[in-house]
Amino acid sequence: MFRARILVTLIGVLSLFGCNSKTSISGILEHVETNTMVYILQPQTLNDLASPYLGKVVDSAKVNKDGHFSFQLTDDFSEKVLLELAVQSNGQPAQRLKNEDPLEANYMPLVWKPGDRLELKANAQAFQKTCFIENPSEENKALMQLRDVKMEAFIRFLKDKQWDVHEGMQLLEKEHALLNYQKQLIAFARETLQPDAAMVAIRWVSPQNDYERIPEFLVEQCAKWQDQAPEYPWVKELCKLADTSNLPVLVGDIFPDSSLPTVSGDTISIKEALGAKLTIVDIWASWCAPCRKENKVILDPLWKAYHDKGLQIIGYGLESDEQSWKAAIQKDQALWLQTSHLEGDEAPFMQLLRIQMIPANFILDAQGKVLAKNLHGEELRQLVVERLE
Repeated sequence: MFRARILVTLIGVLSLFGCNSKTSISGILEHVETNTMVYILQPQTLNDLASPYLGKVVDSAKVNKDGHFSFQLTDDFSEKVLLELAVQSNGQPAQRLKNEDPLEANYMPLVWKPGDRLELKANAQAFQKTCFIENPSEENKALMQLRDVKMEAFIRFLKDKQWDVHEGMQLLEKEHALLNYQKQLIAFARETLQPDAAMVAIRWVSPQNDYERIPEFLVEQCAKWQDQAPEYPWVKELCKLADTSNLPVLVGDIFPDSSLPTVSGDTISIKEALGAKLTIVDIWASWCAPCRKENKVILDPLWKAYHDKGLQIIGYGLESDEQSWKAAIQKDQALWLQTSHLEGDEAPFMQLLRIQMIPANFILDAQGKVLAKNLHGEELRQLVVERLE
């Protein structure tokens, strides 16, 4: 009887040990709400990564009253995989990922490979911000570093900021703040040696897949990972996204020549109208408040001060009403070259440049090479002064 009890006890201990040894991902959450669940999601494509409702649900675990949860992945994957751990409460869907405010984001990307036992700690109400992985691999260390870069950038440039986008330059101020936020993630992606972290950085730069203002970043990342990790599953998808035939004209490109109808009824060739030293191709509209303010505050003073020193400005109006366009030109004293097809959103020039957003501009050298893009306000003024003084 005594030996039987010992045997039963040993079997129980070994069974418990065997179960724990199979535990792949476990953790403890603080500030847990009722019916809190943790889900493992697997993005199937680069577009799925960080996108709400797109990742495949691999497994789920209910969080205990003491905040513990655990998963066993030993039979799910045979090689390294990039996953997302998502925390949901009160019956929220498994794939509802929050991207609006990074400080409240409810998911964390992580890398798991066979044999790993990942242990996590986090606050359930700020899961991404507080998620800590014990003894992380190099891949997971990079992901936590990226997360910290994202949080710091958000707090510095976007947190608690409010802009009246209907009031002149505030729309540009908002865009400038967003670009500064994105630049921190872009810098991380350029420096990291971990392709998983780079892919997450690419998606966090714009969860909406809007790279119109930063297409050069996609081209750089495609070239980098084609060279350093050509077999990585999402490199081909990234490079398809970075196909220059689908992207706006890039810095370093020769600006495409085009014949544009002028406000006087003539046509001009961009190539023939280039300034002796510098040209600003400015895409604007009479109904665009920040465009109108830029006309008056930045472009008009630059035109008057530097036109005789080699500056050309070619304005292109995204217009359909000729009278409104001409009235805006006169009111703003925007007396440099003004052009428009008067075809509104269907303007062929916008299609040629492969852009949709305004205000937009391209700064060209004397040969038509794009030196910079989408500089506004003081940044634009400084570039012109540095080039022409």
